[in-house]
Amino acid sequence: ARAQRLGRVGIGLLALVGLAVALWVAVAFADQPVRWDDVGYRVDGPASTQITFDVIMDPGTTATCRVQALSSSYAQVGVLDVAVGPADTRTSRYVETIPTAEEAVTAIVDTCTIG
Repeated sequence: ARAQRLGRVGIGLLALVGLAVALWVAVAFADQPVRWDDVGYRVDGPASTQITFDVIMDPGTTATCRVQALSSSYAQVGVLDVAVGPADTRTSRYVETIPTAEEAVTAIVDTCTIG
């Protein structure tokens, strides 16, 4: 009986810890004025790479996003600052071409900042 009670208490504590972590993550992400999601990329050759990404922010807001193309050794081979917004919806999709110094193997959004 005692082992069962300790097991239930342990499960209850684990559930509380899990809930606390989930709430902490939710609050941390809700507090950000701008977020982004990488959607995809296309390597067009050694001179350029195209990136598709979504930006999530309040309608009417503008931001600047830095996108970069990376080589197989994770070196930055191209970078572009992109002005995004204002948009009528919370989520907007953008497609940009990054000029590159050599062929990239991927493209990502590095940062987005309001303003």
